[in-house]
Amino acid sequence: MIRCDAQRGERPSVIAGARLTGVDRLDPFGDDLVDVHLAGGRIVDLAPAGALPHRGPVVDAQGGWVIPGLWDHHVHTVQWALVAQRQPLHEARSAAESAAIMGAAPVLGDGRRVGTGFRDALWADAPTLALLDERTGDVPTYLINADVHSVWLNSAAFAREGYPIDASGLVREEPAFEISRRLNAADPILGDRLVADALDAAAARGIVGVVDLDMAWNADAWARRLAAGFDTTRIRFGIYPAQLDRALAEGLATGDALDPDGLVRVGSLKVITDGSLGTRTAACSHAYPGDPHNHGVLTVAPDALVDMMTRATGGGLSCAVHAIGDLANSHALDAFALTGATGTIEHAQLVAHADIPRFARLGVSASVQPEHAIDDRDMTDSIWAGQTALAYPLRALADAGANLLFGSDAPVAPLDPWAALAAAVHRTRDGREPWHPDQAVDAATALAASTAAGSLARATLMPGDTADLVVVDRDPLTADEPALRATEVQATLLAGRLTHAR
Repeated sequence: MIRCDAQRGERPSVIAGARLTGVDRLDPFGDDLVDVHLAGGRIVDLAPAGALPHRGPVVDAQGGWVIPGLWDHHVHTVQWALVAQRQPLHEARSAAESAAIMGAAPVLGDGRRVGTGFRDALWADAPTLALLDERTGDVPTYLINADVHSVWLNSAAFAREGYPIDASGLVREEPAFEISRRLNAADPILGDRLVADALDAAAARGIVGVVDLDMAWNADAWARRLAAGFDTTRIRFGIYPAQLDRALAEGLATGDALDPDGLVRVGSLKVITDGSLGTRTAACSHAYPGDPHNHGVLTVAPDALVDMMTRATGGGLSCAVHAIGDLANSHALDAFALTGATGTIEHAQLVAHADIPRFARLGVSASVQPEHAIDDRDMTDSIWAGQTALAYPLRALADAGANLLFGSDAPVAPLDPWAALAAAVHRTRDGREPWHPDQAVDAATALAASTAAGSLARATLMPGDTADLVVVDRDPLTADEPALRATEVQATLLAGRLTHAR
């Protein structure tokens, strides 16, 4: 446990008695304790412990490790925050069990029942409207797939939303996204409180920055939160195609700040170009098992993607392109090549061998979610068994020189950078054998991928760096998989200001 003379929101002058990670131990301090001196929101010195006087409040690390602040590069912030009010379905093993859980779920203040996190791809039974109606009656009930690309509704929910009824009860892709947008349109007071609580919890896990990809006009939402005093994490927010004209008309460009401190900035144009693995809609070169005509869906035509990216690039926006299947990744890389756009491919879960080196050649970062590989390993082995492209190719991308950026896609996976690190390095969880360990990356690469600039950037501490820092109870470069997941964050600092202290 650290000793901290400063309170949350205050600015200590030094992190005393800290250890540096294996990367940083290349310096003359070796394994000795160091003091990290701070001023003006930056690191001003790294010195042997006790060598220089302490001139203000102190965070006594008591031998804890100090590392760069961590980022989650893919979060649906409001939807993630609202999970706190929704019925969890992650443990449901069948459609019947999910329907029964929802029949007993609490009714929210708006008269709906909402569940989240079901995974139906490997269920023995199938979701049906009749099954859900039997269990849930006339209360509008919504079950959101873990991948958010499909929603299971009962008849009352279909009627409330004005959607034509389908016998399966399922809606997929854009109709499902529209349902999520409606469900996420919570009262701003409630929504902003839940977002603040969720980001406080993220800071307690070492997060100093989040890429917010909510399907909304995020500029107004973040301006409102800033005006109310939000100051917990850095934010880069996405803009969706339906808002592109507005963003260009208002002159929003990537990197523009909404506040004098630059805490909240404009991010990228976010374009979803295909579906998902769990919903069996990711656009793939080979068909899905038992469905020879199903190769998934390209939800944005290649020409339309090029047009959007060209307009965004001309207006100063980078691009974040959702591509899960190998066909979608190929088209996304083609569009980056044709437009000269900068940015990321989001997910890159199935990538053709020939496309792996194109990420580095085009300067396109791979914004990936390592924990998805562990969540989806059984689905991947079953549903993508006939695919010839590489699934979750972290090591292949890293070896080819691609910049990796790690995230969670919360609420698809919990926002926990230590889970992402453990999944990337060890490719396992819960004592199972590692899954495709040849695609694991080393711990130093994973740590860098969990920081602001990604795996190709320096993840060491130097005088002059912004003091976005985390103090933890173990060295993330040497911890085994269970220990890495159990990492305790002792303090988190944002530009030298404490956002979390144990």
